[in-house]
Amino acid sequence: MYELDAIDKRILEALQDDAKINIKDLADKLKLTKTPVYERIRRLEKEGIIRKYIALINKDYIERRMVVFCSVSLESQQLERIKAFAKAVSSIPEVMECYLLGGANDFMLKVMVKDLDAYHQFSSGILAALPNVAQIKSTFVLNEVKHTNAYPLSI
Repeated sequence: MYELDAIDKRILEALQDDAKINIKDLADKLKLTKTPVYERIRRLEKEGIIRKYIALINKDYIERRMVVFCSVSLESQQLERIKAFAKAVSSIPEVMECYLLGGANDFMLKVMVKDLDAYHQFSSGILAALPNVAQIKSTFVLNEVKHTNAYPLSI
């Protein structure tokens, strides 16, 4: 496994802040030359540490703005049935994130839909229809206080 050094972490922090920063500006910011910065970025990509570059969209400009967290309990916790649920839920476009949990519930889903009617259609028509689903508990987001996709690297 690749060990990140202090320079790698600073590069990753800068790219998380602005993935479109050019190599010259990044090198200047790090007080390095362009070639080693470029080579480090390529190595971070090759090692799979940088998986991809994306655009973060302001959800105020899209139709699906309602965020719901769904706790899902399964009827059976057999490994194959857990894997089947995870595979099925991974292909549902409304599901933004999915986590397998230890504790009272088996999965936590972050879901984005247009409105309450759309969530009702999703929860009862799609999610509850999946095999092995025993219970769904929904929590509706009233206001987003903090949202980041950047991993803290300097802590």
